[in-house]
Amino acid sequence: MQIVGYETPDGALYVTDSDAAPDAADSADGDASGGDAAGADDADGSASVGVDRVALEPGDSLDWTLGDRHCAGTIHDGSHVGCDAAAAPYCRDHRSTWVCARCTGTCLKDEMDCFDDHAVYLAAFAPDTVKVGVTKEWRLDTRLREQGADRAAHVRTVENGRVAREIEAGIAEHIPDRVRVPTKIDGLAAAVDDDAWDAVLADYDPIETFSFDYGLGLDDRPVAETLASGTVVGTKGRILVLENAGTAYAVDMRDLVGHEIRVGDDGDAGRDVQSSLGAFG
Repeated sequence: MQIVGYETPDGALYVTDSDAAPDAADSADGDASGGDAAGADDADGSASVGVDRVALEPGDSLDWTLGDRHCAGTIHDGSHVGCDAAAAPYCRDHRSTWVCARCTGTCLKDEMDCFDDHAVYLAAFAPDTVKVGVTKEWRLDTRLREQGADRAAHVRTVENGRVAREIEAGIAEHIPDRVRVPTKIDGLAAAVDDDAWDAVLADYDPIETFSFDYGLGLDDRPVAETLASGTVVGTKGRILVLENAGTAYAVDMRDLVGHEIRVGDDGDAGRDVQSSLGAFG
């Protein structure tokens, strides 16, 4: 079994439902075209297997031991086509790049297709980190939750993605357009600095504002760790919070993708992982 993907904002992991592994000779050409059903064979001879969606609901338990990590391959029509390349979470052949994320107003596609109304937003992450971003207006709330934003403000609506990216690029000269996951983990038990957030908004006339509560209820910052065993506290964007042996751990779900897993054996309880001081109280 292998962890082959994750889902936000609802919080889920995608796991192959078979111990079948790709043969090195079969997957050497990196063909990522998947079959339509579990157990189907691809044109290059490598087998596809089914995929299970494992919801990460508060109170649920995971008891997976992480094994070797390699390319997570690809998921197509509900089936997984594996790849044994060493690069993780994806090898060069299976790594996808969203070209729109690099756009600053000059379309990088053969033909521009972003004609929906787009929202330009500011997102705050506790305690005082702010980023600018762009998304289609109809999915603004979802996009903010995908990132684990604590607060947000919708500051502009424009007629297409090209104009939105131009505005974003201008704002990004003094407000970052991305926030790293370790920075988000550092603020998990903190509250947004109201004064700092208000100071940022003073330069804008927000169309609407947002405030999110992910229900984590943390008193102290979790320990950043890569493990897949314990009781689910909740998710915030792509961060999974687990409680294990009296310690809360913050796991970047992307760091789980590609790991082979073994069920049982007390999960990762036997691994040498860092514990919080509270675990010894």
